[in-house]
Amino acid sequence: MKRVILLIATNIAVMLVLSVSVRLLGLDRFVTAGGLNLGMLLMFSAVLGFGGAFISLALSKTMAKWSTGARVITQPSGQTEAWLLATVRKLADRAGLPMPEVAVYEGEPNAFATGPSRSNSLVAVSTGLLANMNEEEVEAVLAHEIAHIRNGDMVTLTLIQGVVNTFVYFLARVVGYLVDSWLKRDEENSAAGTGIGYFVTVIVCEIVFGILASLVVMYFSRQREFRADAGAAELLGSPRPMANALRRLGGIEADGLPQSMAASGIAGGRGVLGLLATHPSLEERIAALEGRKRWRER
Repeated sequence: MKRVILLIATNIAVMLVLSVSVRLLGLDRFVTAGGLNLGMLLMFSAVLGFGGAFISLALSKTMAKWSTGARVITQPSGQTEAWLLATVRKLADRAGLPMPEVAVYEGEPNAFATGPSRSNSLVAVSTGLLANMNEEEVEAVLAHEIAHIRNGDMVTLTLIQGVVNTFVYFLARVVGYLVDSWLKRDEENSAAGTGIGYFVTVIVCEIVFGILASLVVMYFSRQREFRADAGAAELLGSPRPMANALRRLGGIEADGLPQSMAASGIAGGRGVLGLLATHPSLEERIAALEGRKRWRER
């Protein structure tokens, strides 16, 4: 409930900030005179921005199962699956969470957690991860995913994505109207409708603003990996297993998740200069854990 209230409050705050900003800059009178209703545009931007993000969150478990072919373990078919269920249950209990669904999928070493809420979540590991890691390392990876669920990272990422989407939709259309009005300044009946300048500008601005927005979202994605690593160390009582699991990941071919789920995995690719990366480098994550270990030993 707290996160839902935060989400609603953030949405209202975004709309208020945008509305006040255009009024202080005097853009509301100019733009409205050109035929743009700012109040309706704010509502339109919020519906599109948060609507798409919420739909993705609501369908996250279903899409994850479909895109990876993950099989939810209902009745363990062997010792490994029984151990997986018991370990996830133990970690969930430590974290104060309901038991999430546990799944296994065929693929390169990786794991992920997803779901619309802490009480409706999924933890999945690949066959490659189980084959290349020992039990202590797999348990650390599972603790990392449980920490993601406890931290509410799926909901928070949705909130941030919705906020930046709202900015992108709103600002692209305001700039589009301004450019279109400037291009038609010497034409008669220039206020009647929008021209090609508006549509071209909106498309270009959505691309440019979308890239800038991605920098914000990816920064948060990298920070939440550090927090989940620290959460795993807390659940296990030591940062050593998580650091060892990351070292193991560094020595094998990991990833293998669909691009739409890249931010959800334990391992992720690096972006341009790291700015568009969903994950910090393994070296950075290990260094953060080692720093935590030295701090605890003082």
